[in-house]
Amino acid sequence: MRLLLAAAAIFLGCFMPPANASDQWVPVRDVSLEVQPGSPLDFSSFLPNGVIDADHRLVAGEGGRLAHAQSPKKPLRMLCSSLAWSPASGGFPDHEGAERYARQLALHGYNIARLHFTDASLMFGRQKDFDFDPETLDRIHYLLAALKRNGIYWIIDGLSSPRGAYGGHDDRWDANGDLKLRLHLDEEAFVHWKRLQETFLGRVNPYTGIAPIRDDALALVILANENGIEFDSVVHERPGEPAYEKALAAPFNRWLAKRYASTDQLAQAWGKLGDDERLEIGTVRLPPDRYADSLRMRDLQAFFTELERASATRMSRSLRDLGYRGLISTYNNWPTTQTALSRRDVEAIAMNTYHDWVGGYAPGSALLQVSSIADGANYLRMIAAARWIGKPFIVSEYDHLFWNRYRYEAGLVMPAYASLQGWDVLCRHGHGPIVLAYGEPYPHKRAMLPYAIALDPVARAGETLAALLYRRGDVATSGLTVPFAVRGEDDLGEDMQAREPERLTELALTGGIGLVPADNIDDRVGVAQSRTQAAEEILTALRDSGSLSGNNQTDTEAGLHESDTGQIRLDRRAGQLRVSTTATEAAAFSSLREPIDLGILRIEQADGDGLVALSAIDRHPSLAQSRRMLLIFATDAQNSGMIFRDSEEKVIEDFGSLPVLIRKGNVDLALKRRAKWKISPVGLDGTVYPPVRSGAGSIAFRLSNDTPYGPTTYFLLELEDG
Repeated sequence: MRLLLAAAAIFLGCFMPPANASDQWVPVRDVSLEVQPGSPLDFSSFLPNGVIDADHRLVAGEGGRLAHAQSPKKPLRMLCSSLAWSPASGGFPDHEGAERYARQLALHGYNIARLHFTDASLMFGRQKDFDFDPETLDRIHYLLAALKRNGIYWIIDGLSSPRGAYGGHDDRWDANGDLKLRLHLDEEAFVHWKRLQETFLGRVNPYTGIAPIRDDALALVILANENGIEFDSVVHERPGEPAYEKALAAPFNRWLAKRYASTDQLAQAWGKLGDDERLEIGTVRLPPDRYADSLRMRDLQAFFTELERASATRMSRSLRDLGYRGLISTYNNWPTTQTALSRRDVEAIAMNTYHDWVGGYAPGSALLQVSSIADGANYLRMIAAARWIGKPFIVSEYDHLFWNRYRYEAGLVMPAYASLQGWDVLCRHGHGPIVLAYGEPYPHKRAMLPYAIALDPVARAGETLAALLYRRGDVATSGLTVPFAVRGEDDLGEDMQAREPERLTELALTGGIGLVPADNIDDRVGVAQSRTQAAEEILTALRDSGSLSGNNQTDTEAGLHESDTGQIRLDRRAGQLRVSTTATEAAAFSSLREPIDLGILRIEQADGDGLVALSAIDRHPSLAQSRRMLLIFATDAQNSGMIFRDSEEKVIEDFGSLPVLIRKGNVDLALKRRAKWKISPVGLDGTVYPPVRSGAGSIAFRLSNDTPYGPTTYFLLELEDG
């Protein structure tokens, strides 16, 4: 299977699932989605954003964790808002909209934002190079200032679009253009990239009085998004065309000439060469098939690594020369052995990952409709194994994509394990994580779509939970770190897709994992080269050393994984993930054959799959003491009139339109507390409606997400002495 690019087969014929025509799906009534200050969805009282200044500039602190400059020993967790706007999603807001939007992000618990494809927005409709649209530039500058005033730091791509700042292109958000490849090969391309940084990041923002590149709010620059050479070549691969661009041939031959003294020596290393292949005249060919393993492919990977490391060093130096003091990252996807080596010298590691990836919005687009719990959160484990220990780790993009019916899992899987791993930034990717209202007149906001989490009540519920589990720190960081030894080029094999084995990345479900130079492991229990160990061997060694409790219930053969903290339990066979902490208890389940006892909260039964979470949101950060708790109950959501080509809803024919429909669900819950209690529906804007259940003494009730005030994913549980 081609790594990260597998596509589901298309089943012909159109199919309208009967569920959409039945009373199992209820239309959302909310229109405004602006959270009301002081409501249960306003987290700013216990997740306040502070001032951004020189003392509070983000740096790589002790142990490589993000921290404020004035307190480098105190690690921070940054919940990221992805701002990947385009004209199709409404573009950058005007000044009044930017003020409202930035304030809403702060209320939701976001403290950092990633601006993605700003180059495409600035150059949209422009015919001359670097002729930025003045209104868009003004709106970006104002938004940056508004974010900063609300205590929200910035992550900005040095380059997102392969069209860069070249004029005369109308496909800036598409996978066309060769600038990302040429950055590694061509002086003109590098000069273009450098000028882009000077003219955008280096230009004074009139609303802050300082250029973004010198602003304490700019925490991270990703030199170029997803700019690894191999990945870029896969993106541009076309049937019948060579696997690799011919522009790579001459540099590859020059690199080979430095490594091998003659054609005969190269032939001895690789085996048979073509009759017309001569190293002395530069006619050695690139591999004809990237998916065919060979020694030629092994050397190509080594060449890519050397070229990518040199490119990152050169571009980083350019930013420093412009006065930038923040962190720098690049090569933020493609978790292979080769790219791990390219990231080795980068100051901060950023990675993108997706579960059930979707390639576009066109009819016939397909996903697999599989659970992330069933595969042991593999999309998370892949990037966990790409981390270099001792450096900040940023999840620059992730999502469990719409219309996958299991996407309620993302709100528990990613924030829980990101917390366990001690990652620094968590960014669920989309046009934006919030909208101010349903019904905006833009093509990408007329219905829920992949990469558009703001309109999806299920994704929004997950982001709400992420603010608690991850940013608030309800889930603790592991006290265990399992290092994966890296030697260097000796680790490369003949397979360009090679990455850390899944049987070993399962260790990320028990404790922290990451890459470490082989000579730095010392006597620690770790994963040696050449990756022949099994996870159970490592776990046994950890138990024997006392690093992992003998009571830890992890059993990889049984598909059972318990964190070393005891707070997280993933059961692949049961299709369940459980989280039990002092302040939050939660479970995501595809089946519920028997009750789930989380500690304070007990899920007795449910009429379908979904996510249930209970979190303390008052001054008592404990479910055992809290009087005010947010209850999240998420099932599934679709657009009105969605049409699929198959009964399993894998292949889309028509996304439909608003209003959003939420799948009705019931769940029976009980708490191990006694009090006078009431539970009230909470609208998607935080409005608290009259109670739907109440009682005194024992706390137990059946909850329906189809309330008299419309369907919702949120409820407020309030307790009084009684």
